[in-house]
Amino acid sequence: MAKTVADVMTSRPATVEAGQPVSVAAALMRDNDAGAVIVNDNGRMQGIITDRDITVRVVAAGKSPDTPVREACSPYVEAVCPDTGIDQAVRVMRSHAVRRLPVMEDGRAVGIVSLGDLALERDPHSALADISAAEGNR
Repeated sequence: MAKTVADVMTSRPATVEAGQPVSVAAALMRDNDAGAVIVNDNGRMQGIITDRDITVRVVAAGKSPDTPVREACSPYVEAVCPDTGIDQAVRVMRSHAVRRLPVMEDGRAVGIVSLGDLALERDPHSALADISAAEGNR
């Protein structure tokens, strides 16, 4: 049984530079079957952009797909280290009402752990685990 987020995280998460258009982030989400992409500024994590961020902050606001990622991303992000325990990661997600946590090491994102990853580990027979394990709908 996994003990740390390093055991369940997605390594080498997709990243996008803050100045790139949100269309690039959306394409990365599609290509990586992911709901979030790490936002970097010169290689250092600046935030995270989710599919919901694009929907609410760009599409619903009538903005262009060329809108820079920095205008749509969540700049304040809770993060954990690779050796953070699974239970601690769950507590962080609960207390901050987030579904994904970047996994940071030396100021760089080395992974991302999602609510689905934790569900697969903690309760593999739950509905969330089943949905998380299902093939993506590209």
